[in-house]
Amino acid sequence: MGRKNRNRQRAQQNRDGRPEGKRNRDDAGWGAGYSEIIKENKLFEHYYTELKIVPEGEFEQFMEAMREPLPATIRITGYKSHAKEILHTLKEKYFKEVQDLEVDGQKIEAPQPLSWYPDELAWHTNLSRKILRKSPLLEKFHQFLVSETESGNISRQEAVSMIPPLLLKIEPQHKILDMCAAPGSKTAQLIEMLHSDMDVPFPEGFVIANDVDNKRCYLLVHQAKRLNSPCIMVVNHDASSIPRLHFDQDGKKEVLFYDRILCDVPCSGDGTMRKNIDVWKKWTTSNSLHLHGLQIRIAVRGVEQLAVGGRMVYSTCSLNPIEDEAVIAALLEKSEGALELADASADLPGLKYMPGVTSWKVMSKEGQWFSVWSEVPASRHTQIRPTMFPPTDPEKLANMKLERCMRILPHHQNTGGFFVAVLVKKEPMPWNRRYPKLRNKEVNSSREAAAAEELQEGESLADVPPADGSSTDAPVEALEGETPAEANPSVPDTSDPSEVKKDHVCGPPPPKKMKLFGFKEDPFVFLTEDDPIFSPIQAFYDLSPDFPKLNVLTRTREGKKRNLYMVSKELRNVLLNNSERMKVINTGVKVWSRNTDGEQFGCAFRLAQEGIYTLCPYIRARIIKISVEDVKVLLTQENPFFSELGDDAHTQAKKLEMGSIVLRYLPDPQDLDAPQCPIDLCGWRGKTSIRAFVSRNECLHYLRMVGVEVFRDKQGKRNGGSTETQEGSTEDAEGLSREADLLEKEGEETGPNSSECNTNGTDPVSSTCDGPTS
Repeated sequence: MGRKNRNRQRAQQNRDGRPEGKRNRDDAGWGAGYSEIIKENKLFEHYYTELKIVPEGEFEQFMEAMREPLPATIRITGYKSHAKEILHTLKEKYFKEVQDLEVDGQKIEAPQPLSWYPDELAWHTNLSRKILRKSPLLEKFHQFLVSETESGNISRQEAVSMIPPLLLKIEPQHKILDMCAAPGSKTAQLIEMLHSDMDVPFPEGFVIANDVDNKRCYLLVHQAKRLNSPCIMVVNHDASSIPRLHFDQDGKKEVLFYDRILCDVPCSGDGTMRKNIDVWKKWTTSNSLHLHGLQIRIAVRGVEQLAVGGRMVYSTCSLNPIEDEAVIAALLEKSEGALELADASADLPGLKYMPGVTSWKVMSKEGQWFSVWSEVPASRHTQIRPTMFPPTDPEKLANMKLERCMRILPHHQNTGGFFVAVLVKKEPMPWNRRYPKLRNKEVNSSREAAAAEELQEGESLADVPPADGSSTDAPVEALEGETPAEANPSVPDTSDPSEVKKDHVCGPPPPKKMKLFGFKEDPFVFLTEDDPIFSPIQAFYDLSPDFPKLNVLTRTREGKKRNLYMVSKELRNVLLNNSERMKVINTGVKVWSRNTDGEQFGCAFRLAQEGIYTLCPYIRARIIKISVEDVKVLLTQENPFFSELGDDAHTQAKKLEMGSIVLRYLPDPQDLDAPQCPIDLCGWRGKTSIRAFVSRNECLHYLRMVGVEVFRDKQGKRNGGSTETQEGSTEDAEGLSREADLLEKEGEETGPNSSECNTNGTDPVSSTCDGPTS
């Protein structure tokens, strides 16, 4: 280090007592680590003043809101039957304690429900990390949020990020594609809506969640795994060229079209300035100019794969019309009437938003404004595209109804900035209708060349089935790298895909492709009905005859199977018919884990808590019904004897042989103080005792539901006790099952984590606003 640098560092240390750059986290308040960033960007202000997307007289309010820290928002997982219990706990315990609290003489503002989110399942609060550290009561609240988030019962998610899934209007039978899914907050919402009826373990629909970044796919896996759904599959593809998938229907191979598509594209992210502070200094007009083409290509690929009558939501966390209305206008123009902008104004009553704009200008990197494409000099044609401008034909512009788009401004409801548009597909896209299906393996290259000239940027030669759903004459797409036989089921294929089905294996892509994608994935091997592994499991748990054996899979072809997973029938269909088309990162929910000790008791596989709600409808034996007091005993004591349980549970336990069991609590409508939802726990019946196999965070969750709270103080020691009595507080806290810790260690690695913002591998500032805000 040079002498000048050493002197400068020494001077800095003399000023504040700490090395340069090592500042106290509290100094920066909410924006810890960003204290030296000035929240000012003259170009940003000039740009949006000129565009006039903010109502007249409100621009100062708009800029003030952009400089304020973003409130933390939480969403309660809506599909679980105990969502009401969590909401009750939040409102009656934590929120009541917070609203009467003062920290440093300042009264704490109580959390408020988002007025537009259904059933009070989403809340926002202005509590910062600095305040949370100063009060034991708030520290309890914070620990509650962290624990419940890890269990999948609560998601910390930016408020505006919750809007697109709500506008999709998901139903349990829908086939859903999330095109740019990481980090996965919106994906989690989609899964919740799919499982709106928890009594149905396998909804007919499913979610395929895609992201271009291999590493971020594992962050997506982590988010999805919290919800323990057999109907989610994570894949790794470029959204602008995501492959067309096939599936078997009535013995014929059909093309998979999605009922719902979430197209939350990479963007410049200027609506996230309240959270991503560095956007203030990184924002330039070139960001949107660079991303516009990619956004159109992703959106076009989305509508190509959307079923007729289906619904696609396009969204960005950018306020820029070039990334918003311009993309929608280009999409509507390309569709030639096949797409329609839906009016979603009545779908979320209480949500304040501005209607989409119908006129805007484009600024070059050098700061020059253009109102129409004809004004752009030839030297700028590589930077500025015709699709960035609004249509010049007034009638065409009026028919598009761009005012149906929704732009959420930060100062209207104390949120981030956001844009969303809902598209409905009325008929196949014009380029799908224009060309006949490919009948021969030899494609007419001259026809392709002529077609390619006709197609505009972002379009592909995609032929889809007609609106009536008929399949025999349905033209399908020949993707780049596909043979016509792969694209069209009616053309004979020499590769014989039945081999894959015969072995029930959905393998990874060939090794050459693997290197391009990154991490190597194990294959997905489906078990056959006569697999010898089923006999002892069937007998031990007395599985019902309708148990879907074919939905069970493992991740290894050879050797002992360590874990067994389950997927829905529809996802199994997709996996087996597309093993060479897609890079699957993860799917299925774990239902059984190998336990060598169990072999001597008749079954080598114990139940896994992750899949207990999927399996329980099919299990008819090894169930012990327990009371609220039994739940407390099982989750606070390491290895309780039968005698410590209630008489009823004690009697049931004595009748069972040793091995894995289900511990089931059923609500009593007469006892309103007890949880009013069923609870299923995995356990082990030993010689004289019973042990619960539940992960630590789920253990804390169920304890809170039955009135016991466990809290870690600042010294790292656990304090626990009932909310009604303080009996056995130390024992309750320290008696959390040793198996919970072991289960956490034996859980499979989901892969490296990644940053919160969603990039599509194009630009470091491209982002979406899914990430946690606190």
